[in-house]
Amino acid sequence: MNNTKNHTHMHESGIEHFSGEMPQEETLQSLANLFKVFGDSTRVKILFVLAKSDMCVYHIAETLDMTISAISHQLSVLKKANLVTSQRQGKTIYYSLADEHVRLIFEQGLDHVCE
Repeated sequence: MNNTKNHTHMHESGIEHFSGEMPQEETLQSLANLFKVFGDSTRVKILFVLAKSDMCVYHIAETLDMTISAISHQLSVLKKANLVTSQRQGKTIYYSLADEHVRLIFEQGLDHVCE
């Protein structure tokens, strides 16, 4: 019986401890949506390629042996999720990872699955 009391006390103190730290629901939903974007192997391949070098759609498609249309569609999803940015140089648009956070998320995820 004493064990149950201690467990209940620990449970309540845990709730009190984390209640002020829980992010807003909207923030948690945004995080869940971000992780969903990583749920497609083509998008992960594109992120891998862009982690190595900025590239245009043609070179990404060539590297991954896929159609330009397929790559363009996935780049659109990645841009909407703020994981990739684009920059026009003349007639060519080059894509890159949005920032260092994206690189870290990708690298840490890869490290995790390779352990």
